[in-house]
Amino acid sequence: MSIPVIAGLGTAQPPSALQDELWEGFFSRHFSGTTRSLAQRIFANSGVTRRQASVNPLLEDVSDWPTERRMRRYQVEALPLGKEAVGRALTAAGLDAGDIGLFIVCSCTGYATPGLDILLARDLGMAADTQRMFIGHMGCYAALPGLGAASDFVTARGRPALLLCAELTSLHIQPSSARVDTQQIVSHALFSDAAVAAVVVPGGRGYVLREVAAVTDTSTADHMTWDVTDAGFRMGLSPKVPQVLSRHVRGLIDDLLARHGVSSSDVDGWAVHPGGPRILNVVERELTLPPQGLAASRATLDEHGNCSSPTVLLILDRLARSTPAARRVVMLAFGPGLTLYAALLDRQD
Repeated sequence: MSIPVIAGLGTAQPPSALQDELWEGFFSRHFSGTTRSLAQRIFANSGVTRRQASVNPLLEDVSDWPTERRMRRYQVEALPLGKEAVGRALTAAGLDAGDIGLFIVCSCTGYATPGLDILLARDLGMAADTQRMFIGHMGCYAALPGLGAASDFVTARGRPALLLCAELTSLHIQPSSARVDTQQIVSHALFSDAAVAAVVVPGGRGYVLREVAAVTDTSTADHMTWDVTDAGFRMGLSPKVPQVLSRHVRGLIDDLLARHGVSSSDVDGWAVHPGGPRILNVVERELTLPPQGLAASRATLDEHGNCSSPTVLLILDRLARSTPAARRVVMLAFGPGLTLYAALLDRQD
């Protein structure tokens, strides 16, 4: 059997804006009455300094757009962003698009048929027999089951696989007339746009994907939701999410590491999805990580916000480019279900 190795990563992001500029120039007027002071505190304490947006509310207000118009714009913006990320990942892996045996696309912020998988395969020159898979509505943890599927394909077929995570959360600002609650303010304060691609190959240099593991607490399925409405997609994010994570994250990670004969002290790179500052604080506490253990996750939140599914791959890219590069990495992400996904990686030179 072939050993699955992440041989190339490629990132692409639209133009950025400072969090303070977004607040002063748009959201301070978007929220009204007593909600405004609450929103201001949430924005200030979000852990985000800068975010990226394909559709910047400072330049273009989509909050009153119907879902159909948002979906048409999704295809216009996501295609070039995805193409840029995939091109960079292929270059880093030393491969051509025609070498890819399986192309997986993860996205929960837009839909079109033909989808990004077909349109990008066409535009990049993938082979006609390239298999495709589209993963939608898994949200922030989708990159990890995507990597798991790519790993399984590479192991079984001995051919390269390509994963693309592309999210345009900027398309889903809710109307000012919509019901406003704390959950909605938090989502508007955190989320950002990005595309990240990863090439998984049979053997060679890069990060060996040892295992992908998951746990889902279906009793808390209502804690994180993503509803399709007539005015875009609306986020539901319960303040109880950190409590659920605190019950499950230690067991998930301890069991994963134990199956490979290692402990958390052997891990020098933690790519933990920054669902927000509280999420990172809970993970740090439950896993008893050192003070700098989640530095890459916090820096990614600070510079890029929460980009949904691409975010853990952004953090992995940061860890891979650090000096020295992280040797053993745990990736960890959370999403609807309520679901926790984790992966163990080892660097192979």
